[in-house]
Amino acid sequence: MNTHLIDNYPGLMEALAGEMTPKFLATCSSDGIPNIVPCTSLTSAGDVENRLIFGNFLLRKSVDNLNQNPKVGIMVITPDLEGWILQGDFGEWQQTGPYADYLNNSDLLRYNAYTGIRNAGVIQVRKVIRHFQISKPRVLADYLLARACSPSKKKGSSSEAVVLPPVVRKNFSLLMAVRILTFLDSDEYPLVIPALSLQPSGESTFVCAPGMFGDMLELVDSGSPVAASLLTFDAVSFQAKGRWLESRKLLGAPVGFMSVTSAYAGGPPIPGRQVA
Repeated sequence: MNTHLIDNYPGLMEALAGEMTPKFLATCSSDGIPNIVPCTSLTSAGDVENRLIFGNFLLRKSVDNLNQNPKVGIMVITPDLEGWILQGDFGEWQQTGPYADYLNNSDLLRYNAYTGIRNAGVIQVRKVIRHFQISKPRVLADYLLARACSPSKKKGSSSEAVVLPPVVRKNFSLLMAVRILTFLDSDEYPLVIPALSLQPSGESTFVCAPGMFGDMLELVDSGSPVAASLLTFDAVSFQAKGRWLESRKLLGAPVGFMSVTSAYAGGPPIPGRQVA
């Protein structure tokens, strides 16, 4: 067993230390429904190898899931589009002590307009699945490829699909935004992949050209539950949940489609509020 997972990636340690580095936490309910949200407070604990800590702040559904199921997926991605995909196990909540004190005294939480954290969560990283660097030309190419796609008529949406509200469609249509997709792998851990091209395709469907992550997208079976998280440069966040419709090739490149069955606001004033 590799006991120096995080330390093997010096850039990862630096990214985790960045209080404004986009970081995402994926969890799963006891009935197998994934959930993924921005969690910028994620950082190295510093005292135990491969241990991360994060603040319980605006994480209602994630907290519920963690109390049911300890398996987590994590994405760390820098503004330069260097990133890391991790998986781990949630350990415990600590209401007091050095972890809670450290997080509450960080600039991110000390000066927020709401309140400090309720407690500190502890995660033990079990593996770093992939380190990646995405070029800006690749982002544009994947985005344009996804825009050119439309779902097969026979798989246009699921029976549970909802119509995407205009504000959700608008933000998921932006080129310059971070989009992340998660689903469960064969071990039932959330697997998180960048989906920077993810965008609306019809009233109730998203399309994605995963580019260099096409091999990971092939792991998603039709009908599997999936979740997508969006974070814009204006700190607007939404989450969409649904079912995977299909994966196929267009011009030799992989593309995939997701039917949206619900959508949620990711930030204040009511984080987690269902909007569709």
